Amino acid sequence: MIIAKANRLNEVQEYYFARKLAEVRALMAQGKKIINLGIGDPDLPASENTVQALTASAELPTSHGYQPYRSIPALRTAMADWYAQTYDVTLNPETEVLPLLGSKEGVFHISLAFLNPGDKVLIPNPGYPAYAAVTKLVGAEPVYFDLTAGNNWLPDLAALNQQDLSGVKLMWLNYPNMPTGALASEADFLKIIDFAKTNNILIVHDNPYSLVLNTKPPVSILHAPGAMDCCLELNSLSKSFNMAGWRVGMVLGQKEYIDAIITIKSNLDSGMFLPVQQAAIEALQNPESWHAERNAVYHRRRELIYRLLDLLGCKYTTEATGMFVWARVPDEIKDVEAFLNTILYEAHVFLTPGKIFGSNGERYVRVSVCATEENINQAIQNIHHFLTVTQ
Repeated sequence: MIIAKANRLNEVQEYYFARKLAEVRALMAQGKKIINLGIGDPDLPASENTVQALTASAELPTSHGYQPYRSIPALRTAMADWYAQTYDVTLNPETEVLPLLGSKEGVFHISLAFLNPGDKVLIPNPGYPAYAAVTKLVGAEPVYFDLTAGNNWLPDLAALNQQDLSGVKLMWLNYPNMPTGALASEADFLKIIDFAKTNNILIVHDNPYSLVLNTKPPVSILHAPGAMDCCLELNSLSKSFNMAGWRVGMVLGQKEYIDAIITIKSNLDSGMFLPVQQAAIEALQNPESWHAERNAVYHRRRELIYRLLDLLGCKYTTEATGMFVWARVPDEIKDVEAFLNTILYEAHVFLTPGKIFGSNGERYVRVSVCATEENINQAIQNIHHFLTVTQ
């Protein structure tokens, strides 16, 4: 390699799942059947109407050109209508809704739009690793704040207010929370908004899980009074609509914030494929019964995952939401990641160590519901056999 890599790459590593799934594929190439309970990759299909809308549009010779950077007006209107129906949030589709090529893209665009080198960013611990990685890539400084079981995995605002917050410009939040499945109420959001206004901080709330195994009405931070002054919200069709590979997300907020983001976005991509946009419009009209059917499947799977975690002696709450179960590993297991690696290589079941989400996840494991009941049952059998022969 005769050209040195950029210094910013010294600050981050390749995404954990990119590395780990390559390891899993290598084991499978050796003939081992690995059951993947590690990632939140929906294995159920998008709705039939969504697929039909995609194919119908793709068959038209006029559907294959470049598209507007802000996407077509009909998609922005569909997203605004969905927010009104789902979250009781009124948005102007012309100025306050921006479709994205997946919400992960939005994490990067928002960071580029608002952060200068040296700015500080509040990052949840545990939390989605991309928040910290992108913060480092743009030259800003991560400042981690604790989420703990004792505080229901919510920010301890009193503790934060005791810290030196000078230089903090942005704060990442994610409820229903990944990885823990914890919920935040509008009352919680109101406290966070007050904290943000007091300290002149932009809140970015990442909200892709609110329709997945959530028995309570979905909550958007934008519904809380005053939120539009200091908050953006990311959302996605990946989890709630089984469209992870389609790459359809959105960012929502006041016009000035959206305009800043489109300045970045318009220099980095050329718009979303029109058939995907038209399919997304159809998906956003999925009836409640469609979401209920998906959740019924996930509910059955989650019950099996509880059995798997019981085998391992893990502790968990059955009140959590989203497509993962977050569980504390028994104290007698000293090295959780090493233990889970042993399960991968000996029992052929891939589970995610909680430490990849931050130091507060060190004693935890995250298990996904994105596997068939047959495969989860097989994982239970494999782990039972592994524990039997090792005890």
